Amino acid sequence: MKDTPSNSRDYRNLQPSQIVDTIDVLARRIKERFPQSGLFRVAVELHTLAQEAVVRAEKIRRPNILLRGFVLLLIGLVVALVAMTARSIRLNNEVFQLEHFVQTIDSSISSVVFLGAAIVFLFSLELKLKRKRALEAVRELRSLAHIIDMHQLTKDPERVTGRGAATASSPKRTMTAFELGRYLDYCSELLSLLSKTGALYVQEFPDPVAIEAVDQVSNLATDLSRNIWQKIMILEATARNTQAAAEKAATTDKPAATTNTGSTIVPSQPTSAVTS
Repeated sequence: MKDTPSNSRDYRNLQPSQIVDTIDVLARRIKERFPQSGLFRVAVELHTLAQEAVVRAEKIRRPNILLRGFVLLLIGLVVALVAMTARSIRLNNEVFQLEHFVQTIDSSISSVVFLGAAIVFLFSLELKLKRKRALEAVRELRSLAHIIDMHQLTKDPERVTGRGAATASSPKRTMTAFELGRYLDYCSELLSLLSKTGALYVQEFPDPVAIEAVDQVSNLATDLSRNIWQKIMILEATARNTQAAAEKAATTDKPAATTNTGSTIVPSQPTSAVTS
């Protein structure tokens, strides 16, 4: 069915509720597969951060009413000052005196410049406050990305095959090849959803500094996910090699049922000690 214009707009922006729901489903999947794992607690934390991101991004998007009220007040003062200056200049003999004219204009310009600087400061202050909130939130996501990476750090796919002896300090490995593959895949999904959560902060706040910070987190998540997929590829290759070796061994051990000419081999009968 062809999308209507109203539905097609839904695919031009990230939907915060969809991201939160997807993380929630992923957390439940991890709990059902690995209920006692630390990765489940990490997924719950990411779900919490995603919920907070929806609220924070909305606050960042909204204008600061208090600061903008001060800006409007200062703009009104500038207009009033200009009007008062114009009224104070009277067309009499004093206006043509250079000293009096320069003195009046100089005091007015100084006040206008001061008020204009205050307006610019308040505008930049609003931007700096929003940027600070966004960068603090992105820093939390960057830390969580490293925590996810720490959870997959000791998951070595080659140890599933039993190659090499474990040492006293080796981490316990109780996962099967299938479980390890699912665990690594969950880590990759968490990193992907983490980068989508970061994108919520700059979707309605196109600040160059904040966008650069979000891009750095996205690149970090991509690099970490690439390392995870290298492990998954090794695990899949090991599983294919093991399966191929098992099939080859089964084919080699099968007893021959026919001779080279295709005739059936009849097993020999024991010779009877008594002749007929």
